Amino acid sequence: MSTTMTIRLEEDTKARLDALAGSTNRSRSFLAAEAIREYIALNEWQIGEIQSAFTEADNGDFASPAEVAALRNKWGVNAD
Repeated sequence: MSTTMTIRLEEDTKARLDALAGSTNRSRSFLAAEAIREYIALNEWQIGEIQSAFTEADNGDFASPAEVAALRNKWGVNAD
């Protein structure tokens, strides 16, 4: 099931969307819907990860100083 929604775009963005639609033989509507789906999925994932991190922090689940040092040594970062 789909529904209709109206959005406002800057002229340049609409022109770029038109060009992309022509290049890919897809409709503007298809490309816009796909972009929104991907945006939502990415942001839902990111917010979920942030919420999980808050829960871990609230539970005191932090990396130990030895784990932090091992990671710093692995990447050769001098954080001192």
